[in-house]
Amino acid sequence: MKFKKTYLETALKDLGFAHFTEIQQAVIPKALDKRDVIGVSETGSGKSHAFLLPVFDHLDEHKTNVQALIIAPTRELAMQIEKMAKHLASFSPLPIDIRTYSGGKDRLREIERLHKSQPQIVIGTPGKLYDLAIKENALKIYKTNTLIIDEADMSLDQGFLPTLEALINITDQKAQLMLFSATMPKPLRDFVKKSMTHPHEAVFEQRRLEKLPIQHYFLKASPDKELMTLDRLLEVLNPYLSLIFANTKESVIEIYGIMKNAGYKVTMMHGDLSARERKQVLRDIEKLNVQYIVASDIASRGIDIEGISHVINVGLPRDMSFYIHRSGRTGRMGKSGDCYTIYTDRHHQQFKALLKENIPLNFIDVKNKEIILKQKDQKMLKEMPKKKNPKPSKKEDVKPGYKKKHHQKQKQQKRRRR
Repeated sequence: MKFKKTYLETALKDLGFAHFTEIQQAVIPKALDKRDVIGVSETGSGKSHAFLLPVFDHLDEHKTNVQALIIAPTRELAMQIEKMAKHLASFSPLPIDIRTYSGGKDRLREIERLHKSQPQIVIGTPGKLYDLAIKENALKIYKTNTLIIDEADMSLDQGFLPTLEALINITDQKAQLMLFSATMPKPLRDFVKKSMTHPHEAVFEQRRLEKLPIQHYFLKASPDKELMTLDRLLEVLNPYLSLIFANTKESVIEIYGIMKNAGYKVTMMHGDLSARERKQVLRDIEKLNVQYIVASDIASRGIDIEGISHVINVGLPRDMSFYIHRSGRTGRMGKSGDCYTIYTDRHHQQFKALLKENIPLNFIDVKNKEIILKQKDQKMLKEMPKKKNPKPSKKEDVKPGYKKKHHQKQKQQKRRRR
């Protein structure tokens, strides 16, 4: 795969690219031809570079208008894309103006700077971009050549589709549109039909859990004793880097506080962190200043964190598709991983979903600061209730008084025999 900009080859060597991933091989040639593109694959499959490399290859560094607009559903993801983009730009012989817009920044200063000059590559969250481009008309995106929507299913979940449509409507109708997502639900498919022109589709199914090099361990806790059980588990684990998932923001904050007070190298990710706090969290993770990240599903989704050796679930999620997303954060790049789940008797329904995944379920206990395997929890692994026998057909309907008539018939037969 060759690029017009030779500095991109240097950048890829610096990244240690040995070969392109499946999604990159399928998307990059079409994107270089300015085709509309749909890319569907899981987080961590290389989607970001699949669209960033064509963006830089098409960029005219001499023009000072917005040439590419990249929309991400969260501040963390926008910051992650910014980091990748600035790495590529650092190898360019000419300066490239890249700016990221998300909540929590000095809005007036941003508007003032936009009145003086426009960036060449824009990365931002939907609400912030709508504010600057449509409400304030300070960010001039109508000349952009390429518009990219990353993690589109997350934008759908957060109700951003109307905002995305509004942003698309003020861009050039001839602009290239690329959409990337982990899944493609029907509302998103309908959005694609309205917004894209004969897009090239590169769809890669999510790897099934049973085929991933992950061991799944389940540790039972008494009701309302999950945090005490987590404490026992943490005493025996020594992960390289671990993601601890909780089902609510309040639980994330509580677990983080307990672990911080206990002396663990820990940080947290949830939706209410300020922009400054989010930046610091990502820096700490990148520099390996922490060993544990306590996170909610929404805050962590879309963020590709390298080197996750252990995933710990404090409780199972109601939507078991999140279990797949969570556990799939480890066991990557040819390495194995471990997924520990603390559960209670309340999680019977979730275990029914787990049985369908055909993954080996290892039940454990922690005693004397050691993990020991135990017998399967038969109570949680009961089979799905058997369907009730269908009602007999009309021919087989049991009529009222059947037994009485049957006895009378038997008596008549006996009399005849006599």
